[in-house]
Amino acid sequence: MSADADPGQGTIVEINVSPEYERLPQPVERVKAVAGRGLDGDRYFRSDGEPGLKPDEEITLIAVEGLEDFESESGIKVTAAESRRQVATRGIDLNALVGRRFRVGELECEGMELCEPCTHLEGLTQPGVLKGLVHRGGLRASILSGGEIAVGDPV
Repeated sequence: MSADADPGQGTIVEINVSPEYERLPQPVERVKAVAGRGLDGDRYFRSDGEPGLKPDEEITLIAVEGLEDFESESGIKVTAAESRRQVATRGIDLNALVGRRFRVGELECEGMELCEPCTHLEGLTQPGVLKGLVHRGGLRASILSGGEIAVGDPV
């Protein structure tokens, strides 16, 4: 899809945060997001006085359609929480948002790069995840202006 292609409009269907590394993220209905700091309550969130995050670490998104397609093809079920991405969406082509500005609820974000799966993720889930989620493992984005996001918000 070209950089000018319309990615469509989607919806937040799930938000998952984890205060600890390697702990399975838990669903929340809403969360505060801070530019340069991430999602409040998540393991990557930086408090005032701490160095900020790299732009591609501030928020991660994954399209549930990619997880569903992977399950259909492989028989391997990976939930949005197990993917370790913070925001699960439906109805939007996240890959088309690389290099583009977009809104997530109240937030203004910029797509930085695809969030490709890694061996660590496969180790936390099961064999086949690394290969099966290539190019559908989500999007890393920076938060340009913060606010609150909630399940049901548009993307």
